[in-house]
Amino acid sequence: VTYAVTNFIPPSGKDVISINPNTGEIQLTAALDFEEVSVFDFRIEAKDKGTPALLGHCKVVLEVVDVND
Repeated sequence: VTYAVTNFIPPSGKDVISINPNTGEIQLTAALDFEEVSVFDFRIEAKDKGTPALLGHCKVVLEVVDVND
């Protein structure tokens, strides 16, 4: 199974969120700032290597909390 991230809302999410294509582990690639974006919404697609390939997906919502308030 391989994993990919798609459909970022807002589109700037692709600059701070990545996924390991082999394990599906979601990682941050940059710091998050509550004042800039408080919620990221994206999809994870999982695809097997069969013939024909089967595809599954899920929705992930990442809420950024402002720890200073």
